[in-house]
Formats: sequence, C-alpha cells, structure tokens
Amino acid sequence: MIKRVFDILLVLLAAPLWIPLMGMIALLVRLDSAGPVFFRQARVGKNGKIFRIYKFRTMVENAEALGPLVTAHNDSRVTQIGALLRWLKVDEIPQFLNVLKGEMSLVGPRPEVPAMVEKYSPEQRKVLEVLPGVIGFSQMKNRDEAALLEGQADTEKFYRETLLPE
Repeated sequence: MIKRVFDILLVLLAAPLWIPLMGMIALLVRLDSAGPVFFRQARVGKNGKIFRIYKFRTMVENAEALGPLVTAHNDSRVTQIGALLRWLKVDEIPQFLNVLKGEMSLVGPRPEVPAMVEKYSPEQRKVLEVLPGVIGFSQMKNRDEAALLEGQADTEKFYRETLLPE
C-alpha cells in the first residue's frame, strides 16, 4: 500500500514536467510518420492479469506484422524520431498512465507480452507476483537491449533464452 501511494504521489508531483513533454513528443511522432501517436499492447501484469501498456509509437504502423516481437538495433521498422525516443527512453513516459491506473508501479520487473510469458519457467513466473514496473533491473542492466540483439540470427530466441532469464 505504501509503495502504491508513493507511486501515485511521485507521478502526480512530476506531472508538470511529463505532461507538457508528452505533448511535444506526441507532436513529433505525428509529424514523423503516419499512424497513431500511442502504441498499445497487451502485457501480462500482476497475477497474470492482462493489461494494455501505453508507449509512444516508435515504429511504423503495423510493425508487429512486419517482423519479430523484439527489436534489434537498426531495425528498419523503427521511425526516425522513434530511434531518438527509444535512445532517450522517453517512449516509456505514457506508462505513467498505467501507474495511475494501478496496472504498473514505477519500479518492478518488466511486463512481457503473453507469448513470452507462456514460455516462462515456474521460477520466472514468480515475477507475476508483483506489479510490473516502468523501470527495473532488466531495463537498467540492458539499457541498450537493441544493440545486444544486433547480429543474432533469431532475436526472439536470444531474448527468451539469454536476456529474459537474467
């Protein structure tokens, strides 16, 4: 309960910074390429509950149908402004809305797509006992995850078998 109150207070106190920033980023995304400003995707949260995560769209429209689930460095689906947003990590700012809705916490394990969670080991499923976070160990350790995936023959397999277990 204390963590939830802390999350809400911090997000609300920072709102004068992130709300105008969201407006500027939304304009840049809109000017950069066709498609919606926001990317919404099903993710698995606490106790296996499915929720829709919010991010700024950093890839071309319909990118999920055009390539693998995980994105390697220099993926042609990433838009010009999307590459910058990803590098700065500001594509994640809309997740503050997920925090306010109680679907995520500011700090916690990365929320995964259902297809990845289906392949979790019993040990890996333990992360579903807590709220996923906007920032967590995997996001800090693998800050440039796309570069780690570069050159892998099967990016999804490398992610699932190497990065995810970490």
